[in-house]
Formats: sequence, C-alpha cells, structure tokens
Amino acid sequence: MRRIATMIVALAASMGSAPAMAQTAPLDGCSVYDTGAALEKRQSLSPAWTGEANRSVFKDLVIAIRGAASHGLNPQDYHLAELEAVDSLQPDPAIDALATSAYLNLASHLLAGRFDPARFEPDWTEPRRFRDLPTYLRLALSDGRIAESLEALAPAEPAYAALRAALPVYEAIAESGGWPLIDDGPELRPGDQGPRVAQLRARLEASGELAPLETVASETPVDDADDIPAPGAPAPDPEFFDDALRAAVETFQQRTRLDVDGRVGSQTLHELNLTASYRVSQIRANLERLRWLPDDMGRRHIRVNIPDFSLEARNEGVVERRHDVIVGLTYRPTPVFSGAMRYLVVNPWWETPASIAVRNELPLFRRDPDAVTRLGFQILDREGNQVDPATIDWDTVPARNFPYRLRQAPGPLNALGKIKLIFPNSHNVYLHDTSNPELFGHNRRSYSSGCLRLRDPLELAEWAIAETPDLSAAGLREIAAGSRETRLDLAAPIPVYVLYWTAVHDPSTGIRFVADLYQRDDELISALEAAPSPME
Repeated sequence: MRRIATMIVALAASMGSAPAMAQTAPLDGCSVYDTGAALEKRQSLSPAWTGEANRSVFKDLVIAIRGAASHGLNPQDYHLAELEAVDSLQPDPAIDALATSAYLNLASHLLAGRFDPARFEPDWTEPRRFRDLPTYLRLALSDGRIAESLEALAPAEPAYAALRAALPVYEAIAESGGWPLIDDGPELRPGDQGPRVAQLRARLEASGELAPLETVASETPVDDADDIPAPGAPAPDPEFFDDALRAAVETFQQRTRLDVDGRVGSQTLHELNLTASYRVSQIRANLERLRWLPDDMGRRHIRVNIPDFSLEARNEGVVERRHDVIVGLTYRPTPVFSGAMRYLVVNPWWETPASIAVRNELPLFRRDPDAVTRLGFQILDREGNQVDPATIDWDTVPARNFPYRLRQAPGPLNALGKIKLIFPNSHNVYLHDTSNPELFGHNRRSYSSGCLRLRDPLELAEWAIAETPDLSAAGLREIAAGSRETRLDLAAPIPVYVLYWTAVHDPSTGIRFVADLYQRDDELISALEAAPSPME
C-alpha cells in the first residue's frame, strides 16, 4: 500500500505546474463527420496504407492507435486487432479502407470527443471543434506524420495533459489490486476503536493522506532519555481513531469537496470506497469532457466548475482570480452551458423568477405575511401595477396560476446582494453576491436554485471591468456603497463556461477527485465503455 501512496505523491509533485502537452502544429482544415457532404467526402477517400512503399505510415498508424489508450480511449475501437494481424504489406484495398476508417474515427474522437456533449449535457451550446479531416489525413500521409497529426488534434489544455499523466498511475494502482476498502457500518468518529478504524487508516495511508504509524514513530524527535519507550512498550494502536487520523480525514474531505468534520459518515465512506478502477474511469470521462471544449475559449474568460464549487478568471492562460461558489441544489441543479458576460448590475433589484416565487416565497408568505415588507418585496399584478401586500390573503393565492410578480428592493437582505454579473441566457442563471455569506463556511456548497453565488463578488467585478475604459475599481466601489440600481456595460463580452468536471487539475496538489454532486459520471462512463455505434 505504501507503493500506491508513493506513486500518487510522485504524480502530484510532477504535476505541480504541469505544462501543456507538447503539440505538433496542427495541419490546416477542420471537421467532425456530421454532415452529408463530409460523409460523402470521407467515403470517397481511399489512400493507400498497404504496399511496401507505405510500410512506415502503416506501422505509425498502428502505434498511434495503441496510443489512444493514453487519451482514455479504447484502441480496439479503432480496428487495432485487425490491423495488428496484417502480416503482409502487399497492396490490399480492404486493409486500406480499414486503416482509413481507423484514422478518421480516432482523429474525430481526439478532436471533438466520442460523443456529442448534448447527449449528456442538453444545455451545452458550444460548437464542437471542427476540421476537414479527409484533407487533414491526406496532408498527414504526404508528410509521413501520422502519429504527430493525431496527437495534434487533442486539446492543448494543461488539465488534459495532467489527466493523461495521471491515467497510467491510477491504472497501475488498479492493476496491483487498488487500495483497501472500509466495511459498512456506523459513522466513524475520533476516539472510536476497532477493525474498521484500521481499515480507514490503511485506506488513507495508501492514497497518501496519512503517514504510516511506524514512519511517524521513527521520525519523532527524542529530546530526553526519559522519552525513549521502554523495551517491549506497545506500539501505537492502528485501530484507534486518533488526532492524526482525524486530520487525514479532514484533508480527504477538503480535497473531495465534502463537508469537513473529521468524521466518516455515509458520504465520506462512499468516496473513500470508490475503487482505483473507478477513479481510472473518472479520468477517462473527464478527458472526454475536456475534448468538448472549444479551441479558443477567449483571451479573458471565466470557468466555473460546478462540483468543485469554484470559479477561475483567466487571462492569456493565467488564472488571475479564484473564487468560491455556491451552486444549485441537487434537485435544482445548475445547468452546464456557456454564455458571454456583457454587463454588471450594482445594487440590483431581484426580479424573482416565477418558479422560485412559487416554490420559495409563496410558502414563506403563507407562514409569515409580514416577511413581504420585512424582506423588501414589491408585489405587482399581471398588468405591472403595485399591490399592497396587506390586501392579499396568501392562503388563497394559487401556486399553479400564480397571479403576481415579485421584486425585491436593493439592500442587505436582497437575495442578489450588492452585485450581479450578467451573461444573458435562457436559464436566467448568472453570477451574483449573496445575502447569506455564512454558507461559504461549508466545503460542500449546494444551496442555490441554480444561480451561482460568489464569495467576494466585487473583486471579480473589478477584474471584469479592468479593460472597460470608462469604469474603474474606485468608481465601482463608490456605486456599490449607495443603494441605487446601476447598470455597467463592458467594453467587450467575456466568455463564461459553466462546466462539470469531477477530476480536477490542481497545480498545487496534482489531480483531485471531487464528489459527483449531480451523479453525472456513471452515464458517461458506461457510454465510454461501450463499443462505438456506427453513427459515432
């Protein structure tokens, strides 16, 4: 088990600042086969792979197909067995067609993923990366650059390179038997004792969160002869839940984005008992998700990772700001989509979405009618006329055909806080402040109705307006100190990507696995493990 921990720690150290994977300059052209014209062009392509003159490119293709495994793809899906079985390179049109099919399918999958992302994330609207692959293949054959041309199609994203580096490490761990699992049972707490505690200790030692007991003992300095244990003194008890084990549990919970309490309840036990083989599958699934990203995400752009409850503001590939985020509840999930931030609203009124008005505010007003005024809500009828809340009997107001529109005035109780950052979208999801900052004290922050609540939103707003000439950080703060709703337009839109990644490239610690908040991994893992359909 110590070997497993060593492998993981070595991987983390090697990826502390993982560079982008070296890429050959891509050849011209662009495409995934999703049009009739492209399919016709593909079927008419019949380059020669066989024959003595083509021995090197055929061999290069077989090597490249074997290398598909390093991208989390199955080489057997690209006719590897059939191509490896070719024992003669006499001209053979059938083998030529098979080799062409293998190249084009692998190229398509490296370029834009095996699957249309909308199959798993129906709100995703970013166009898939595109190249005219038949032309691309002809150029690769003429240059004799088969493997290089395929590698050049994979994402140049540093996170992709980091996951590729992690994949063989976790594959080796899985092949060696993985790490110990912990028996089911009641919650484990500091001070507990028993064989399940020993299992917990072995599990955390195996993945490097906890140093083995004998290592701790051997590295403890002895300041006085009286501190030397007497011969035959009992060794530390591996079945006792001590402070060191509690700290290791907290480290695991922090990295996995579970609530940090140092105890092993059902959620923590579930994450600890995910096998090394399952972690391999998660890496493969997240490599696929990375292949769905566009080539150019924008010089300045924002990425939100839903299950990691985090936001990054990037400029020229450099993360200039990081923010904690609150995301949607499991039954009101934040959608995976993209948009373009175009303006900010300081001291916003909250135009309460009808769904939230019915699900949240109507039950509150029925319990406590005074909350309408106390929380600063205005009630408008369907014609937009303001209604005195004292005249409304909320117990008789129907939820199905809710007759009112709710608006909450700017102020300390406003659900949007001091600012909202708008990237217009059909989901009415945006980035905003919160009137409940205490929720950022939790590590697992799934509390909203779908929107993204920010820690330190004014700092992100300052970053957003940095290239808008008429706006300044000082001016923004001055406006925020008042109470008047003010719209500030950006000079140029900033792309925003709301993503779902459960294997995270953390430059300081390497790859982290975060809890699958909305249970999205299994469907994608199952699809990747299935043989491709003829339409893929």
